[in-house]
Amino acid sequence: MRSKPSRFHAPIFALILLLLLGGCAPQEAAPEEVIVFAAASLTDAMSEIARSFEAVNPGTTVALNFGSSSQLAAQLVEGAPADVFASANPAQMQVVVDSGRVEGEEPLLFATNRLTAIVPADNPAGIESLGDLAQPGIALVLAVPGVPVRDYTDEALGRLAADPAYGPAFADGFYANLVSEEDTVRLVAAKVALGEADAGVVYTSDVTPDIADRVIQIAIPDAYNVIASYPIAPLSDAPNPAGASAFVDYVMGGEGQAILGRWGFGAKP
Repeated sequence: MRSKPSRFHAPIFALILLLLLGGCAPQEAAPEEVIVFAAASLTDAMSEIARSFEAVNPGTTVALNFGSSSQLAAQLVEGAPADVFASANPAQMQVVVDSGRVEGEEPLLFATNRLTAIVPADNPAGIESLGDLAQPGIALVLAVPGVPVRDYTDEALGRLAADPAYGPAFADGFYANLVSEEDTVRLVAAKVALGEADAGVVYTSDVTPDIADRVIQIAIPDAYNVIASYPIAPLSDAPNPAGASAFVDYVMGGEGQAILGRWGFGAKP
């Protein structure tokens, strides 16, 4: 008995085989993300560090969230997902530690900073020295209380008030000139650079290339200045714990430290 000729055509078989093989083909690995919450004063430096980290870790992206350290700490306490927190002072890092989101590893100090007073380049108020900041009629802008740069500023004012060369009257006059309080130090710097205030207090690293020709720095002498310390830590519930540890290591390493130095930060303690 003769069998019926097969109707199974070669092109159809090839298509089925292609579909089967395609279903078994290895999929490309999804890109890894490292979520970093960082103080606003770190905007330029941390952005460059993130790009450098991505370049040496192909397939990894760094998602940066900048804000005042107090705002970021509050978000983290409320459970915002993140891998790394870089604060502008130990106090806000401690808030996150106390919430239980940093465990097992002590936060590392990775940079330092200093305070400086700034005035617009055309200096309409004629401010030439630190003492002038307490003269009546000066429009002064600072960060809101609780933001690290404001805490450091208040500490510096306490030192000035304790020195008879300035005294309590200087601090009183200084605060009497306060016309605006900003959410971040970068907003303070921007307001002065735009001529919307006569003076402000920021970090030296905030006098970035984009505003350097629009402001004049009024030095705060070492005897009164405050050294800002920046801690960093991976979060214990990090979505990407390996990426978090790698990023912290990169910040603490040679390239990370070099980038911070180029943006005006002092070396880690």
